Amino acid sequence: MIENAPATADLLVSGRPASAHLRDVRTLARRLVGHFADNVVPCGTLPGDALSGEITVVTRICLELALDLLDGRETADKTERVQEAAADWAREGIPIDAIHNAVHEGLRIGFDLIVAKAGAQDSPAMVDLARKFMEIQDRITRAVSAAYVRELKSVVSEHHTAVHTLTSALLGGRSTSTMARESAVAIADSYHVLALAVPPHRDEHNIALDAQVVARRKLRRLQAALADRCGGDALALLSVDGGTVLLPTDRYTEQALDTLVDQLAAAAQVPLVATTVRAARETIPHATDQAHELLDVVQRLGWPHRLHRFDDLVLEYQLARPGPARTVLAAALEPLDEQPDLLQTLRTYIAKDLNRQRTARALHVHANTVDHRFRRIGQLTGFDPGQAHGLWYLRSALIARAFEAGAAAGDT
Repeated sequence: MIENAPATADLLVSGRPASAHLRDVRTLARRLVGHFADNVVPCGTLPGDALSGEITVVTRICLELALDLLDGRETADKTERVQEAAADWAREGIPIDAIHNAVHEGLRIGFDLIVAKAGAQDSPAMVDLARKFMEIQDRITRAVSAAYVRELKSVVSEHHTAVHTLTSALLGGRSTSTMARESAVAIADSYHVLALAVPPHRDEHNIALDAQVVARRKLRRLQAALADRCGGDALALLSVDGGTVLLPTDRYTEQALDTLVDQLAAAAQVPLVATTVRAARETIPHATDQAHELLDVVQRLGWPHRLHRFDDLVLEYQLARPGPARTVLAAALEPLDEQPDLLQTLRTYIAKDLNRQRTARALHVHANTVDHRFRRIGQLTGFDPGQAHGLWYLRSALIARAFEAGAAAGDT
């Protein structure tokens, strides 16, 4: 706020107090509302009763507030009324920049009305008047901003709580139409169920930083990106380590899901691993379990950071199920335990889409060395990775081994 503003009695324009030129508050309020309707876009979209009612009343109160400040009177009651109106507008979704624009336009018009009455002898008073109007604008802008932001935080918190409740209900198979109405979110007939794994940000390992703060910032970036790209479509329960996202199948194509995961990873600044399963509304709980089981498969196998689909991993998913077959498969690789370079070669060959040259480059060996190791694997295990049947069996054994190791460690 501007300090040391001159006493109002000194603000004389054409021999009268500056405020005297704005005394016809009702007429001026109607003029300003008409100006808003023609020149401030959100106001032009409001129903006529809103313009003639609440907005006209608040405009008049703002003018009276300006007059009080010009005359040096206290304005607590009118300031409170302006704040109440700002809170209402926040709930109605009127952009705050439009409100500030309306305030600035109103003060500009009021200032111009006073200046229009001024003569050459009033030039010194115009400087003081400009400073006073800046003080008035500061007072109203701060009152509007504080109330608007406070109410917006409340609205966002209420909506977040309602959506969180609805999402939890869907994931638990307890969704109701009442919950949907309370959250103002339409429930779709079917969803893409996304399971996300969010690794630590590199700064979470920086001893000079608070790891929890860094993790929360990562989560906020992820949530903001999801809200920005999906709006109210996305129903999500997320933590700093990952979570579940539900997206309506009628609004998101398979390609859109791939793009979304890439965008979320960029926003979170970490590589994301995600899996997706399509589900009807009533099967969401089962699909969620399935998506997270599939995510566990992808992570244990060390597969690339991207979106993986259930249809592409049916074999891996089935091989991960516990049972005697999985145990027998895993045992096929035991002869390689004393030959870690052979196991590494087998894993790399599979990861490089069965390309010998790329495998050799990744291992920094000659392609002939890869062939030699293949022969050794065949001799030790009885399954030749250069043959379709042998490769299929060895690949299945790698998957089974990953989960047998987890079972031995106490995982499922």
